[in-house]
Formats: sequence, C-alpha cells, structure tokens
Amino acid sequence: MGNITGFIDHQRSSVRYRNPIERVKDWNEIAQLPSEDILQKQASRCMDCAVPFCQNGSVLAGMTTGCPIYNLIPEWNDLVYKGRWKEAYERLSRTNPFPEFTGRACPAPCEGGCVASLANDSVTIKNIERAIIDKAFGEGWVQPQIPFQRTGKKVAIIGSGPAGLSCATTLNQQGHTVTVYERADRIGGLLTYGIPKMKIEQQVVDRRIKLMQEEGIQFIPNTEVGKQISMEQLRLENDAVVLCIGSTRPRDMKIPGREFEGIHFAMDYLHGNTKSLLDSHFADENFISAEGKDVIVIGGGDTATDCVSTAIRQNCNSLVQFDIYPVRPTSRAGHNPWPQYPIIHKVDTGQEEAASVFGHDPREFATTSLEFVSDENGNVAGVKSAEIKTVKENGQKIREVIPGTEKKWPAQLVLLAIGFEGPETKMFSDTNITVDNRSNIAVNKGTYHTHEEGVFTAGDARTGASLIVWAIQEGKEAAMECHNFIMRKMA
Repeated sequence: MGNITGFIDHQRSSVRYRNPIERVKDWNEIAQLPSEDILQKQASRCMDCAVPFCQNGSVLAGMTTGCPIYNLIPEWNDLVYKGRWKEAYERLSRTNPFPEFTGRACPAPCEGGCVASLANDSVTIKNIERAIIDKAFGEGWVQPQIPFQRTGKKVAIIGSGPAGLSCATTLNQQGHTVTVYERADRIGGLLTYGIPKMKIEQQVVDRRIKLMQEEGIQFIPNTEVGKQISMEQLRLENDAVVLCIGSTRPRDMKIPGREFEGIHFAMDYLHGNTKSLLDSHFADENFISAEGKDVIVIGGGDTATDCVSTAIRQNCNSLVQFDIYPVRPTSRAGHNPWPQYPIIHKVDTGQEEAASVFGHDPREFATTSLEFVSDENGNVAGVKSAEIKTVKENGQKIREVIPGTEKKWPAQLVLLAIGFEGPETKMFSDTNITVDNRSNIAVNKGTYHTHEEGVFTAGDARTGASLIVWAIQEGKEAAMECHNFIMRKMA
C-alpha cells in the first residue's frame, strides 16, 4: 500500500452523473468518470486492511457482501494509485472477464464489505474498476485471447446473458469449440435488452462480443431452442450443453382488474423500448409508450428503477412507484452490522430524475396494490392502494393492510416489476432436466450438472434472479465443471 493515510487524507468522491434535467432528454450513458488524478486519490483510500472483505463474495443475512468474482481489489487499487494502469488491467482481468459490465451495472456489494466504511466511507471500487477497463480499451490493451490449441470438443451454450458469455469465454480459453444460441435478434441477453442503454450503451456490449468472436466463439441469434433447434439435436451435435437461460418468468399480481389493457410486465416494456431504440430510434413505434400517461411502477428494485427512468424519457405525464418496504434508515441499523450489505435509504438515478422532473421522489413506501380499475373500454384507469405494516408471526414476516389508508391513483400505464419465478422450462420438457422447489433448474448437489448427463446450468436459471456478478462467477464455475466432464470422457 503506497498511501497509508489515504482514507484519512481524501474523502469519498463517487461517480458523477450528467445533470438529470439534461440526461432525460436522451438515451446516452449517464455516468461520467472523474479525472485520473481524482481516481488515483480515490484508489489511495484503500487501506490494505489485511482482511479484505471486499474481494470475497459472501452471503450474510441473505444478502451478498464482497465480490463473488473474487476480484483482487486491494491489489489493483494500489496499482491505480501508483499510476500503473496497464498492470491494474492485467490484475483485474485475471478474475473478471467483463469489468466493463460490472463497472456499470453491478450494485457493488464489494463496497458494502469495505473496511474503510468503518472509519468513514467505502472506497469507490466500482468506479475504479470501470475506469481501469475503459482506459484499457482506450489504450488498445484489450486484445483477443485466442487459444493456442483446440481440443476438438464442442459445447453449446443456450443464452447470451452474463452467465452465458462468462461460460463461453472460459470454455473457449480451455480450447473447446463454443457455440452460443440466443433467441433474440441481438446477442447480450439482459445486457442488451434488460438494462436500459443509459446504463450500458450497446457499443459497450457489441465491443466485447466482437472480441469473443475474434477469439473463436460462434454466436447464433434468432434461434430459440425448442423451436428452430431441439435440445436433442444440440446434445447429439455437442459434447456438452450449458443452460444459461436466466430467470425470465415474471412474477404476476393476482388482484382484481389484472386483465385490463395497459398493465404490462416490466421486462416486456423495457425490451420493446430498447429494441425500437436500437432498430430505428423509435421510428417504427413498435414499443409500449408512456407519453402523456399517468404511470405507476409497482416494485422497488433495479428493474423498477429502470422503468422509472424509461417512462420519464418517454415524457410521461406523472409517475408513482409503489415500494412494499418501509423507508430505510439513513445509516446502518443495529441489526444490519458491517460487513453485511448496508440496508439504507438510497436515491437511485431513476428516482433522482423523477424528482428533477416532477419535484419529488416518486416512491410511495410501505404501499401495496389492492385493485386495478378501468374505464368503460376495459383500459386501466387507476390503481387502488393501501399502506401496509409488517408483523412477525411464528418467525414469519406477514404484511397487513392498515385500515383507512386506501387511496386511488390515476394510471393509464401500469408496469409490474415485482421479481421473477424461475426459468422457462418448455425447451427441456422432454428431457430428464427438472426444477427444484424454488422453480430453478435442479442440479446434482453442490454442482452445476443437471439430472441430464452432459447438460449443465448456471446463473439465474440455477439460483434464481440474482446479481450480475453472481451470474458471471456461476458461468465461470459451470464452465470449469463442464470442461472437467469433457476431459474425463476423453481420458
């Protein structure tokens, strides 16, 4: 560690965002990295703590803290502080195949485990990670890593999201011939159609895909397994198959009025908007529009925030977001000690934009939906809500409606962002692949191997909806298990 008092000498300086009033007028990336000088000072705040919780992903109290990819964070922080950026990139690349994605879309559980936060504020790890990879691309240090030799073995990967891409690049580096199948018209899965372009511009995704193609990986879009090609055919033509199909079945709301027009799942809304943007910059009008409408977003997570940001850019008339949780405290509560991930009140970029446009945070906390109401034509016209309280019965949390708090909100567009219920299963319905009691793809205990010989799974399809960093690590680990399986068969 070059600066033993860095965390004392310098205050935390987070990533800067473009002015919210200006950025809602376009779909360009909103985050702006500070200068190299500032970044080096921020890196100097890493305190060589000897027990770096930041680089070891753990699940504490049901939440991730630290980095599931096992990034060597203190090491590349020190290299950045010393201005040795190329070495920092080389160190970062040892663990993370896609730092340009995590540096933009990860919620940074590494910062939740940062020891410096016990003294003041955590190191800006996520910003430094992104700065390293952006500089590496700018300087031309990122080059295709073509395997020296091939094994002659073939692997098919279904799904081109973070888990699928991670699995593909790891298997390719082992010398196998890898083909990735994607049902959408563009490669990238969640990175392309799930995360709005103001968070990850498409050229960032396409740049990495081009590199992977140069490394020998083949991508086949517009191909849905179970329709254009069968699981049986993939198994016959390959030495192994890996399912990285995500957790794509959205959780629904079974309340009165759900059948009314104008109520949509969040991912249908986001996917259609991004596809129209990329296809024609909205000239085809083939998307769900919030323009001039009163919009209600139901849900409090990242997907809900993405809906908020998108609706504002579509010039909605008003916007309300229902969050079932109460307002979090501004600092760690006693039951949420370090190094657990801090459950504190945050204003994300979408809420910041809403506040700038409408004058207030759009969230209604501790609020649940009771009923949808319609106009005379069967179109949604509003939502009835109520405030709720959480009580514990037999150790279980139960949410109860508070009488007298009912309220009706106008809405011509309602977006459901309340989570996911597991992967779609039709493609493997005629195999031995099954799902577990959480509706995720079942695997042999402690492995990535499904109940079908030679078929593996990774990412949200195996674990349920989770963080991008877990998906990337799952893809890496599943790839090595798949590699060992293939090599044992060769022996």
